[in-house]
Amino acid sequence: MQIFTRYRYLMLIFLIFSSFYAQAQQGYTLEGIVKSGSGELLTGAGVVLQGSNKSSVTDGEGKFSIRNIPAGEYRLKVKYIGYADRIQKVTITGNTSGIQLVLKARDNDLSEVSVIGRTVVQETNRQAFNVTAVDAKKLYNTTLDISGALDRVAGIRVRESGGVGSNFNLSLNGFSGNHIRYFIDGIPMDNFGSSFQINNIPINVAERIEVYKGVVPMWLGADALGGAINIVTGDRQRNFIDAAYAYGSFNTHRTVFNTVATSKSGFTVQLNAFQNYSDNDYKVTLSTINTGVKEDIKLRRFHDNYHNETVIANVGLVDKGFADKLLLGITLGKNYKEIQTGARMEAVFGALHRRGSIVMPSLKYKKTDLIKGLDVTVNANYNLGYEQNIDTMNVRYDWYGVPKNTGTSGERGRTFAKYRNNNGLATAMVNYNISDNQSVALNNVFTTFNRKTNDLLNPANNISNLLKKTYKNVLGLGYSYNVKDRWSVNLFGKYIYQNNVNGTAATGESAIEKIGYGTAVTYYFNSSLQLKGSYELTNRMPEANEIFGDLENMDGNPALKPEKSDNINLGLIYGFSLNKIHNFSITANAIYRQSDQFIYNRLNLNQTKLVADNREGVSTWGGDAEIRYSYKDWLSAGSTFTYQFLRNLQKYEPNYSAVSPLYLDQMPNIPYLYGNADISVSLKNVGNKNNNLSIGYNLLYVHAFWLYWPSLGGKSANDAKREVPQQLAHDLNFVYSMAKGRYNIGLEAKNLTNEDLFDNFSLQKPGRGFYLNLRYFFNKNN
Repeated sequence: MQIFTRYRYLMLIFLIFSSFYAQAQQGYTLEGIVKSGSGELLTGAGVVLQGSNKSSVTDGEGKFSIRNIPAGEYRLKVKYIGYADRIQKVTITGNTSGIQLVLKARDNDLSEVSVIGRTVVQETNRQAFNVTAVDAKKLYNTTLDISGALDRVAGIRVRESGGVGSNFNLSLNGFSGNHIRYFIDGIPMDNFGSSFQINNIPINVAERIEVYKGVVPMWLGADALGGAINIVTGDRQRNFIDAAYAYGSFNTHRTVFNTVATSKSGFTVQLNAFQNYSDNDYKVTLSTINTGVKEDIKLRRFHDNYHNETVIANVGLVDKGFADKLLLGITLGKNYKEIQTGARMEAVFGALHRRGSIVMPSLKYKKTDLIKGLDVTVNANYNLGYEQNIDTMNVRYDWYGVPKNTGTSGERGRTFAKYRNNNGLATAMVNYNISDNQSVALNNVFTTFNRKTNDLLNPANNISNLLKKTYKNVLGLGYSYNVKDRWSVNLFGKYIYQNNVNGTAATGESAIEKIGYGTAVTYYFNSSLQLKGSYELTNRMPEANEIFGDLENMDGNPALKPEKSDNINLGLIYGFSLNKIHNFSITANAIYRQSDQFIYNRLNLNQTKLVADNREGVSTWGGDAEIRYSYKDWLSAGSTFTYQFLRNLQKYEPNYSAVSPLYLDQMPNIPYLYGNADISVSLKNVGNKNNNLSIGYNLLYVHAFWLYWPSLGGKSANDAKREVPQQLAHDLNFVYSMAKGRYNIGLEAKNLTNEDLFDNFSLQKPGRGFYLNLRYFFNKNN
């Protein structure tokens, strides 16, 4: 009953907000959609109601809305890059919707086109929150997955334990792992399983990627500690086919197929399918110090095959009077992964492997102005898939691939376990626009986790399976006030409730409640200079894989405590031009985090697996910056820089009476200084009209960082093994597009100088690789 008492308090606050700020709507609302002659929805088109001071920008579905319009006759003007302006007379005598504005394409130099409004990516970056949006459409002709695109964002370091399909750990301004929450179209990805992760989702699935650093908007509905990643798929076109195939080093194959068909009546069918395959048989540098080989040598990985296949299908209705979107869907996928090493390269396996699947039905509903000013979004899904660890070979392998019989213990603990992490999720979002400037919102996210295991080789392990459960609910309330292009403020609060049931632990069943709150504000000095700041007291509950383990490389810790953090962000965005052809943009952010009961991953006692544990306190300070330059529309260059310092504030260690030698130490195994640089050239009409050639270069730099606690080792040459060395990687790509982008050929060279690249606990990543990418994109416009 206590949770419902909390709900009453939050609902009371919601009603107070509504009654205090509610005011009579004056005038009428004009709504419509902007698209091309081929039916492509145009995102970021500027819509101006001439004769008034009102305007709008189309969203990801090509829709615009202008509110509080007095009755009368107006001229509606629409502008968009690459299309002729459109002016249409409108008469406002009441609420008007369903207007469709079709723009005609025109062939001219994009540098000569001036537009009203900004793209959705630009508008996202101008939020009060510390956010960076990545335009995924610009990367469609590459072999990048979502994680590869994120690795080029200031403040982010994506750390993988190997090649395609390997485990990954994304670091965002010092926070990593489960500190960061992942979403797809605002829906949490907590229950998607190993078959659907950001390092196996191709970039072509996304329209843009939003990176929220530190403070997370209430509408995402998560208990993130240090940030969130939102993959926005959008509706780029109503009727299109987008197919790509890539082949490259280490026998790597990637295939992507996306298509949407929508009738004039609003019936729509959407299909996304992709697969990844790789032998991952690249060479690694092995040392006598940490792998047991007879001499320092390079050997090829021999047991690291990975493949996954995923299909996402949706069918339903769009643009109806009762729903902007009503979709029933299913996500089906499977993966196979051979496990080459443990948490470090001392342990090497030759037969241990894992299988997994995702079977997830889903429901999506969205309606703007269900009643005047009220927007409603509802989502639900449930994952019926499974994961399976298979360890039945009673041998031990060395790095030469030679097995040695060990009796009956398997390679890691003899198992043939099939487990279902059945996850359910339901979200509901209600947003009420009090006026053009004000809105209040209520958001609720409920998730459930239930692990059931069937170990055929060790039936005794099945006794307590039904006792590994979690239930979590995140309720959020927010208020925003926005004066367009002048200033805005957001206020929000969150109530989090979680119940853990673990029959194998002494803690048994535990219920936890936490309350958080925050604000984000921004001020625009002019159209070129913006300052922003945000603060949040945030809480994060331990995740199921931290409490119960992941049955692969992580042991469970049922005694984990929730963590909380005070997050402060300050940011600046400045853009300017010289002679209208030299364009510059500068983005800079400063961060401070004060975290209690900080959850981090350490090695277990025998250093074969990871285990999540608490630090009483960790402080983080630092910053990131990005500067970009473009010349006309054919040259672009930029650089990012990130520095972060995480300090251990736990003064005393268990069973240690004196002040800990680790007190005020820098946190280990976390990169603290890194950056990217890139340059690209786009040449038009190469070989033929409407054929374009793009040449790009990307540099990755990661400064050396400590593998263990710095105070536990010296800095002599003999202690070099305690440090993950400096990394420098060079990537090069060529893309040739023909027939206005219908046919595309891409060539990529990754890690061009074949550097030894390391990551989590010194696990080595692939060396030099070459890749060919073929893509076909069709809609009526091309």
